[in-house]
Parts: sequence; structure tokens; C-alpha cells
Amino acid sequence: MPSTVKKVLHWLVWGFLIYAVITNPDRAADIVRAVWDIISQASSTSAGSSTS
Repeated sequence: MPSTVKKVLHWLVWGFLIYAVITNPDRAADIVRAVWDIISQASSTSAGSSTS
């Protein structure tokens, strides 16, 4: 993928994230919490399985 296309897509993603947080911060916070819960559960599961 050309560098210019990557740069444009990068800015579009960041623009959308900023827009989503500004227009609906409560929902954005819920999404971040849900993603963090998934990551923490996955890491605790993989840490537990590697020690056994």
C-alpha cells in the first residue's frame, strides 16, 4: 500500500475516534472498558496456562 494511502487512512481512523469520543463519550468509555476486560482476561488466561 502506498505511503500516501496509509497516511490518509491513519488520519481518517484518528478523526473518527476523536469524533466518536466527542459525540458520545459515555459509549466510547464503555467500549474501552470492554476491550480492556477482554485483554486482561486473555492475558490472565494465557499466563495461567503457561505455568501449568
